[in-house]
Amino acid sequence: MDGNVEGTIGNEASLVSRVAAGDRRAFEMLYRAYFPRLARFLQRMTRSVPLIEEIVNDTLLVVWQKAATFDGSCKVSTWVFAIAYRKACKALHALDEPLDAAADEYAADDAGRPDWRFEQQRLAHAVDAALATLPLAQRAAFQLTFYHDMGYAEIAEIMECPVNTVKTRLFHARRRLATLLEDQLEVRP
Repeated sequence: MDGNVEGTIGNEASLVSRVAAGDRRAFEMLYRAYFPRLARFLQRMTRSVPLIEEIVNDTLLVVWQKAATFDGSCKVSTWVFAIAYRKACKALHALDEPLDAAADEYAADDAGRPDWRFEQQRLAHAVDAALATLPLAQRAAFQLTFYHDMGYAEIAEIMECPVNTVKTRLFHARRRLATLLEDQLEVRP
């Protein structure tokens, strides 16, 4: 493992210890580090900005309140993402109405290649639409693997299921996405 990664993991664990002691500055540092990561993760699960903000804030409130219970048996990120995943599942099950898809925003900073930029936007929309069709458990496992670079064991811990269940969910997610995106990924002339 890269020494930098180990240093980051150790630093996060020490921040959690400081949060457990009531250190608001340490909590602010964790909040700033995790808010964007959790928001990206939850965006593809919920597709609702107000719900994302609520879940992230609820998650980080739990981190503040339960920091003393963090025992270091897993990475801080695993612990935090597990809290967020459970909060998101509860929030989604409580909803009576379908979620509105949040509009994707793309900057026009690639003006020199508008055809390439359009193709990237089209493909991103197709991937998001395909991901939205997956069952929640498959979608979450896929996102944690491919967007957050987590391994099977870490995902299993977050989702509170066996590693083989994670592998099965990813297998079915990949197969479904391949079918849905088959036409999108063809080489265009």
